[in-house]
Amino acid sequence: MAFPLPTHTPSPALTMAKSNHVLSSDTRASLLSRSVLWAILGLALSVPMREAVGQGSCKGRPNEHTPICDTTHAPAPFAATGWKTTGLDHFTMHAVDYKKEAAFYMALMNWKLRSDDGKQAVLDVGDVGTVVIVGGYTPAPPPPPRVLSAADSAAMAARGGGAGGRGGAGGGQRRAPQVAWDSFAWIIAPWNAKTIEAELRKRGLDPVADNSGPGGCEAFHVKDPQGFDLVLTNACYAKGRKSAKAITWAEPAPFESTNWKTVWLDHISFGVGDYKKEVAFYETLIGWKPQGDEGSQNEVWMCDDCGNVLIRGGNALSPAFDKSAPPRATIDHVSFGLAPFSPDVTGNDLKSRGLTASPDIGIPGVDAASHINDATVNYKSFHTNTPMGYNLQISNATKQNRTVIIVKP
Repeated sequence: MAFPLPTHTPSPALTMAKSNHVLSSDTRASLLSRSVLWAILGLALSVPMREAVGQGSCKGRPNEHTPICDTTHAPAPFAATGWKTTGLDHFTMHAVDYKKEAAFYMALMNWKLRSDDGKQAVLDVGDVGTVVIVGGYTPAPPPPPRVLSAADSAAMAARGGGAGGRGGAGGGQRRAPQVAWDSFAWIIAPWNAKTIEAELRKRGLDPVADNSGPGGCEAFHVKDPQGFDLVLTNACYAKGRKSAKAITWAEPAPFESTNWKTVWLDHISFGVGDYKKEVAFYETLIGWKPQGDEGSQNEVWMCDDCGNVLIRGGNALSPAFDKSAPPRATIDHVSFGLAPFSPDVTGNDLKSRGLTASPDIGIPGVDAASHINDATVNYKSFHTNTPMGYNLQISNATKQNRTVIIVKP
């Protein structure tokens, strides 16, 4: 029986626009010199490098070093547990048409169908994790147009009309997604169910036990500060991932399968109402390691065998922060590392299947399409849209070339 998860309606996904400036030789030299400097300072610089400035709306922008971009770390919400995240167990998404969405991932990403009970499909993502796609999703009505404050307008103008860089624009014209990635489950160590439950209750988190997954599965659901469904587990789907056999399926493939293999969880783009509070929560509860507060987001190391999460959104220390806004949390896109990956071949694979292929090299103010084949550009990726309108990103990131400038935790 597939592992059922609570349903809730997530906030609308964040969307971002790209700017179209050209990467000058001076900029390339600057990136190189910074790489050398970071190496000299003893930081762990992995390749390919993603330019850190591209990750938010503060660093390298006019508002940097102003109260709008206050980088003070939020205090811990409670005593640290000492727990460590050791891996991704699974994501859960809810879709209007789960079969169509599952067939897309099976054909494009070569994810393996483990089960389909008529209500949801369980797909194994190589050795990376598992995705549970549940049907019957009803999208929330679109929100009213946002009225920008003067500070928000200035910040948007400073970054060329929208946030550039990695995790930016989706693949082509976006429509309201008919799917939501609204839960994630992480394998935690050390694991003792009674101790885990007691420690969660001690911290006021009201855990909900869920042992309905595969054999030997123990799990607890809690809500994070922004209301997102966080699952802590001893490994529900991970235990049988390597031994599970793909089942046959009558659902037609949307196109000819690729030869791609998903080898890495590159990053999660997690848009929230108060990113500082979220960072402090995950750091204190399950041992995630913040890599540097940029003023509008923090890129956080989750574990050695999974990628990073960009926790981005409102800065509660900024004078422009809207304290009356309700909590929100949305996984607006997920990026997976592929093998093999070639900008020309991978881009053509997408286009020949009638899919968008929007380049993203993780550097703000740069026309990614003109530079994705440059030898000086190490991070290479494309955004595309799934049948249900989700922003899927695929990249050349792998565990071996881990693509974030990090201070080793």
